[in-house]
Amino acid sequence: MSQTIEFPHLSKDESAEGILATWFVKSGEQVKAKQVIAEVMVDKVSLDVEAPIDGTITLLVQEEASVRQGTPIARID
Repeated sequence: MSQTIEFPHLSKDESAEGILATWFVKSGEQVKAKQVIAEVMVDKVSLDVEAPIDGTITLLVQEEASVRQGTPIARID
């Protein structure tokens, strides 16, 4: 089963963008559910993003990229 991970909604403005500050994993790595995989920032607020399921991660967005809330940032297969 595959699952897409989206940039979290941290602002009430649906068109708001944030920064994917840091990946803590690399594409192709095995991850476990609840493992912190990334740090994102919106309006000077940072948040850790956790893997929702176990599997192999594929990163879709590079570090330091500006990303709109709700945009897919990774996939776990």
